[in-house]
Amino acid sequence: MSFSLSTVFRPLTRAVTYTRWLHQLIASVAGTLAGFVHGGTFRSTGMEVWLWIAVLPVPVLLAAALIPAVRRVEGLQAQLLLTPGPHGPEERAGTGISTTPSLSWRDRGRTAGWLLLRLAVGVPVSALTVQLPVLSFAFLQAAAGHRSHFRGLPTAIDTPHGWYALLVPLPLVVLLVVAVSAGSLMAAAAGLLLGPSAAERLAVLETRTERILEHNRLAQELHDSIGHALTVTVLQAGAARAAGSPEFTDRALAAVEETGRQALTDLERALRLLREDVPHPAARPVLADAERLLESARAAGSTVRAELSGPLAALPGPVSREGYRMVQEALTNVLRHAGPVPVSVRIAADADALELEVRNPMPACPAPAAVGRGLRGLRERAVLLGGKAVAGPDEDGQWRVHARLPLARLR
Repeated sequence: MSFSLSTVFRPLTRAVTYTRWLHQLIASVAGTLAGFVHGGTFRSTGMEVWLWIAVLPVPVLLAAALIPAVRRVEGLQAQLLLTPGPHGPEERAGTGISTTPSLSWRDRGRTAGWLLLRLAVGVPVSALTVQLPVLSFAFLQAAAGHRSHFRGLPTAIDTPHGWYALLVPLPLVVLLVVAVSAGSLMAAAAGLLLGPSAAERLAVLETRTERILEHNRLAQELHDSIGHALTVTVLQAGAARAAGSPEFTDRALAAVEETGRQALTDLERALRLLREDVPHPAARPVLADAERLLESARAAGSTVRAELSGPLAALPGPVSREGYRMVQEALTNVLRHAGPVPVSVRIAADADALELEVRNPMPACPAPAAVGRGLRGLRERAVLLGGKAVAGPDEDGQWRVHARLPLARLR
């Protein structure tokens, strides 16, 4: 019994019951205004007034549905009044109710259906909200021994009697059941008629996909940057300990400091990108900064012979940024798997393409990781830019990483 009572009275304790009720009452405002414009509407009696209120605004609502902004207004109102709980941006996005203007005739048709449904449900609920409390009051008067006759009631209560007291709560219970049921109906209908269109769902899916790709790109960049920094640091520390020279140790510590500082900058930029409240993250390194990579490899003990040609500073941003990471990954692999060996780096740009090439002597025992995540990421970067990257031994017995990225279609 306690469960049944709590189930019956629970809607009375929920704020959404009353906001949904208000949403239904608002639906009759258009009909009321139309009734004032249409002479004689409110000189009718009984239910005729409510029939006029339900019919008169139909042409106006159909015309309003053609206005794109009406769908946005109705969506916002439905989110605020029909859905329970907090109404922050994230919570509103999860209601399944769209707040974007109509983008197609299908959207306009769904908006028209929604407006007509609001009218068809709201007017009867408004009528009952006015009439049923009056009926309860009439029953109360009859129970007190007074004859009552209120305008709008189907019949007068001509014979007062105390047993009418038993009927006093009945109209109010009926009103509550109707209001709660109609509110639930409108909440469900809002998801169908004001829910995202196919184009909106596709746009949301594309945004989500772009976010995932961006996170994957950040993970790859952190792998490249932090991996390069740790590799250089380990090699510098080992070389400084083996050399036993204060001057070499000072140079090694300076290289470790510079590499670590750059890695911290990359880490901070990546973390800032993951925060939605930071619109302008720090700039990413580009191929114009490639000399910094070469100096880092030299400081780790490698002899680097570099050939840079072409307008590197004028390269398109995506190509220049991804090219920098590709060179960084190639040099990191050299230091990690071959140690401080001589390295040849060629970066050449022309009107058609950017070519990147890194060569180094192969170690006596090649590490299996040489074909692992780093080089896979390098190939993926090239493919995303419409190019191609290869890595492996060449005819001279050296390890060669070569990438070609097209430029013509990006300019």
